[in-house]
Amino acid sequence: MDLHRWTVSGLFFLIAAFTPGSQAGVSSADPTINGPQTERVLGYGLTVIRDRYVTPVVIGNVAFEGMRGISVIDPTVTVERRPHRHIAIHYRDETIADFPAPPDNDADAWAALIARAGRAAASHSSALQAATREKFYEAVFDAALSKLDIFSRYAGAREAAEHQAARNGFGGIGVRFELHPDDIQLTEVMPGTPAADVHLETGDLVTAIDGAAISGMDQDTVSQRLRGPIGSQVVLTVRRRTGAGQVALKRSLIVPPTVAMTVKDGIATIAVSSFNSKTAASVESELRKAKGIPGFRGVILDLRGNPGGLLDQGVAVADLFVARGLIVAARGRHPDSVQSYDAHPGDIGEDMDVVTLVDGGTASAAEIVAGALQDNGRAILVGTNSYGKGTVQTVKALPNKGELTLTWSRFHAPSGYALHGLGVLPTICTTDTRASLSSLLTPVREGHGGVTANIAMWRTNSVDDQDERRELRSVCPSAQHTDTAIDADVARALLSDHALYLRALALTQQQSTASSAPSRPSGRQH
Repeated sequence: MDLHRWTVSGLFFLIAAFTPGSQAGVSSADPTINGPQTERVLGYGLTVIRDRYVTPVVIGNVAFEGMRGISVIDPTVTVERRPHRHIAIHYRDETIADFPAPPDNDADAWAALIARAGRAAASHSSALQAATREKFYEAVFDAALSKLDIFSRYAGAREAAEHQAARNGFGGIGVRFELHPDDIQLTEVMPGTPAADVHLETGDLVTAIDGAAISGMDQDTVSQRLRGPIGSQVVLTVRRRTGAGQVALKRSLIVPPTVAMTVKDGIATIAVSSFNSKTAASVESELRKAKGIPGFRGVILDLRGNPGGLLDQGVAVADLFVARGLIVAARGRHPDSVQSYDAHPGDIGEDMDVVTLVDGGTASAAEIVAGALQDNGRAILVGTNSYGKGTVQTVKALPNKGELTLTWSRFHAPSGYALHGLGVLPTICTTDTRASLSSLLTPVREGHGGVTANIAMWRTNSVDDQDERRELRSVCPSAQHTDTAIDADVARALLSDHALYLRALALTQQQSTASSAPSRPSGRQH
């Protein structure tokens, strides 16, 4: 598989990163936006938006919105379009500059104009004189992206480092902690990390890092001191009931765990909280353990509350269960955004019975997995309609070490429907948490309940038919089910009765779409 490191999550699993961006304060007049650096960063960002956004944009309109963002720094600075393609800059209702607008799609010329507008405003505004260059970038890019979609966003150098750490890992010791006034208390020690190797334990109190007392530090400062280059040393002063002392640790690559497995009555429940660079390998490892369970019956793949993450990891997790066939297709405007991802045979989970749990918090890469397993006849979905975040974001590094996360394609499930704004439809809907296990399984036992007709409409719906999409989503309304027991109860009943499992699996097989689909959804599923 030709997998690219694209992030597809509306919500990242964030932990404060070690590497801070350069955000020095400004003391002299107008150094914030003087020089070529400002135009270079803005020009690169605008070019990325022009060339890669999922739908065509007029970069002049995007840039004008960005220019208006200057008023976030100083609300008395305003920007106005004037006749004959001129743009005026006002300060306290006085016109202080008037510029001819560049050609609509000349990104570099618009970047130069934004910088000129900022310099003109800074010659009058003390707020702009005092603002950091980073604050100027943030104001411009946030405003420019605000008219596109909620998943396209700008991150400065520090935030970009946080995102990279969440996706790829960081140099650290492998702990989570709770901050107290004079110390931190360890709340988790991750297995196989430097902290575990030196026998740090949950509940240990750390009072100093490399001799610096924790008293007076904030959360970010503690995180920054605990993290550092891989292979570097950090010394902790640790206090526990048995005494106090110092512990030296060598930092290693830390990738936060995203996978946890529990086993009961021959059924393995594998919960995946998000998708980072180690997720697929972790799921595969747990599947190998599960296969050796005496009396093994199958897997509950719990994707409830999973906001997504790395596309390649979502594809790889689906591939663990699917021998052949399409996993997902991505379609956008830029040639590189048009991709399809196919399963390959020979993986550990291909012959396992699988029930996948989804809810309103299941999004993006998690929806790719759920949709691929359902459309390929490899899992029964139980829960509620998922979030419906079906777009791909490409992450482009900027010259200032910040990054642009930009929507550049849409996901299409194997059966062809666009996930965005629709999500995946469970075979067995548990939105009504008052429903009994028996009532939820009766439609499966009797071979009715509406899901076959509804899934047929789901798979033939047009991405442009928003009215039908809203109506389809009302069939099994989204809800947060992370701690709802009925979902797992249904899954266990299905995996404990193979004949019932096969009946439920047949309800959403793709051949059902060949029959005549009804003109309206057949009502809520039960």
